[in-house]
Amino acid sequence: QVQLVESGGGLVQTGGSLRLSCVASTSRSGFSIVTMGWYRQAPGKQRELVATITGGGYTNYADFVRGRFTISRDGAKNTVSLQMNSLKPKDTAVYFCNLRTMITTYWGQGAQVTITS
Repeated sequence: QVQLVESGGGLVQTGGSLRLSCVASTSRSGFSIVTMGWYRQAPGKQRELVATITGGGYTNYADFVRGRFTISRDGAKNTVSLQMNSLKPKDTAVYFCNLRTMITTYWGQGAQVTITS
């Protein structure tokens, strides 16, 4: 089993910054991560991709965050972070950490991010 623990959510004003972090822990051996990343879900909307990163460092961003958000990963520590700058009220959502292996997908509990105007 894999556990994902997020931290760093909160409330900021428009134009502010936040950093989300996620630590993956597991007791399994031979654990191989394909990608780690972040998704978000705003009230009344579907969950949507924000950014992902592979073990080789290849990144993928949603158009609405490109240039404002930066995803990074520490493979040795199984952590993934999301630096969010120039935040907008539309970025308000619960942000979920995501981890994909060749077999399955894991989700964190979610971290609330609220941007005030």
